[in-house]
Amino acid sequence: MHRTQQLDGALGEGNVAHTAMSGSGTTASDDPLQTAVWRLRSRGCWSDAAALLAPGAADPAVALQRASLLIERCLYTEQGWAEAEDALRAAEAIAQEDDERGAAACERGHLAYASTLLGVRDRADEARAALGRAAALIAPSAPGRPLLDYRRGLVAQNLGDSPQAARAAYHRAHAGATAQGDALLLSATWRHLAGLALHDGDTAQARHGFAESLRLREELGYLVGTAPALVALADTEPEPEATRLRAEARRLFQLLGGVPTWLAARLAPPAAA
Repeated sequence: MHRTQQLDGALGEGNVAHTAMSGSGTTASDDPLQTAVWRLRSRGCWSDAAALLAPGAADPAVALQRASLLIERCLYTEQGWAEAEDALRAAEAIAQEDDERGAAACERGHLAYASTLLGVRDRADEARAALGRAAALIAPSAPGRPLLDYRRGLVAQNLGDSPQAARAAYHRAHAGATAQGDALLLSATWRHLAGLALHDGDTAQARHGFAESLRLREELGYLVGTAPALVALADTEPEPEATRLRAEARRLFQLLGGVPTWLAARLAPPAAA
């Protein structure tokens, strides 16, 4: 599996904070602050989005949402680890209810997973332990469960080399995201189930999943996650469609200032013969 596919699986996930915003941040129940946060997040402006939340960070849900945004920045830019860690510790310190502590543990596991996957520091044991704590605190029917299932799938696939366990976790997350109408998380589950299908040699199923993932991200306006989705779909398409998709991905990558950083190698022009 391409490193791009592994990393994209860690990105573009659903609710940044389970109780603070919808998958798109633009549903009828969202307030203007959440809409502004979503618009900044979707364009890769995580620091600006986090700054909007800072005045309300005494609230556990807001503090966790802010930490989640900064963790997502780490995944796309491979920078900002200390700030994300500080924000997460602050959120952990004020979490009181089981669902708040569980959500914080889920983010702790995700940060540790990202650090391991990106080669910053091996924190695989911490990732597994934190997600295990989250599973004990977040009820099976709770809103945060699909995201937790998804992240446990990531760890199983990319740190544990257990595709069967990963597939089962992704299917649980997929069903939960569908039931909750979390389109952004659904785009991620489509993406990773497609990646497993491609690994198994089922190109048609992989193409379908990658196309669904791309469609959802485009409908949501999730620009920062669109270029990786285009590249993933290109891996299953014949020419000239594959070249067209990669060219569109390169345009978006440049428009967003070279984010996600790890996509650069996949988008470099082929070397001259």
